[in-house]
Amino acid sequence: MSSNEFSGSFGHIFKHRRTTNPECKKENATIELLKSSILVAFSGALRIHLAFLLLHIQSSILTCIAGGLIIYTVYTLDRALGAEEDTVNRTELNGSNKKVGLAISLLAFIIGTYILAKEGILTLAFIPFITGYLYSKGIKIGKFALKLKGGLGIKNIVVGLTWGIFIAGLAGSGCGNLVPIVLVFIFFGVKLFINSAIYDFKDIKGDTLAGIKTLPVSLGTQKTRNLLTAMHLLSHLALGIALIHGVLAFEPLIVLYSFICGLICIQNFTNSEDEKLSSRKLERTFLVDGESTSILGLRMIASALIA
Repeated sequence: MSSNEFSGSFGHIFKHRRTTNPECKKENATIELLKSSILVAFSGALRIHLAFLLLHIQSSILTCIAGGLIIYTVYTLDRALGAEEDTVNRTELNGSNKKVGLAISLLAFIIGTYILAKEGILTLAFIPFITGYLYSKGIKIGKFALKLKGGLGIKNIVVGLTWGIFIAGLAGSGCGNLVPIVLVFIFFGVKLFINSAIYDFKDIKGDTLAGIKTLPVSLGTQKTRNLLTAMHLLSHLALGIALIHGVLAFEPLIVLYSFICGLICIQNFTNSEDEKLSSRKLERTFLVDGESTSILGLRMIASALIA
C-alpha cells in the first residue's frame, strides 16, 4: 500500500470516528463555537484601525485589540446562548459545550474592558455587550418585555447602530470635532448593516422557521438588493465629498476599494441558491469579512510603491 493510499484510508477512518463518536462530535462543535467569531473579531479590530486612519488620528494597537476582544465576546455569547434559528443556520454548533463558550467569552470581555478602562473609554465596552444580550435573550420585568430580535430589519439596524457607534467611538474618543466622527459612524454603520443583510440571505430558511422578519424574508431578494445598493451609494457619496473637502483624512484607496467591494458583494451574494458551494462561501468570506484586511494590505503596498 502506498503512503497516499494509507493516509487516505486513515483519514477516512478518522473522519468516520469523529462523526459517529458523540464525545468527538461535542468536542468538535465546541471548537467550532470558539473559532466561529475569530474572523469577525479580527475584521472588527482592523475596522477600528481604518477608522483611526480616516479620522487622521494615530492608531492605538491596544484599543484595536480591545475592540476585537469585545466583538469576539458579543458574537460568541450570541452563539453560545443559542437561538431557534441557529439550529438550522449553524448546524455545526449543535451539541457544543455552552459553558466553555461562556467562560472564554467572559475572559475576552474582562481583558477587553481592562484595556479600554486604561484608555479611559470603558463605557463603550458595555454598549455592544448590553445590546447583544438584549438582542439574543432580551429582558422581562413583570409584564414588561424587551427583545430586539424579530422585527423587520431590526437585527440589521441593531448591528449597524451598535458597531457603528462602537468603532467611531473608540477611534474618535480623542477627536475634538464631532462631524468626522459622525461621518465615520455613518460609513461603518451602513457597511455593517449591509453586511449583516447579505448574511441574512444564507439564513433565509432558519429565519423563516423561527419567524424572524429579516429583509430578504420580508421584502424579497430584488427589493432588498435595491435598498442595500442605494444605502451603499449614498454612504460612499457622503464619504467621498468629506474626503474632497478635507473633513476626513485623504484616503481615496480605502473609499474606492470599499465602494467596489461593496457593489460586488451586494450583486453576487444576495442569492441563496449557491450557498452550498464551498467556493461561494470562501469568496463571500474573503470579500465581506476580509474586506478590511484587503484594504490595509493594498494601502501598505501602495504606500511602499509611492515611497
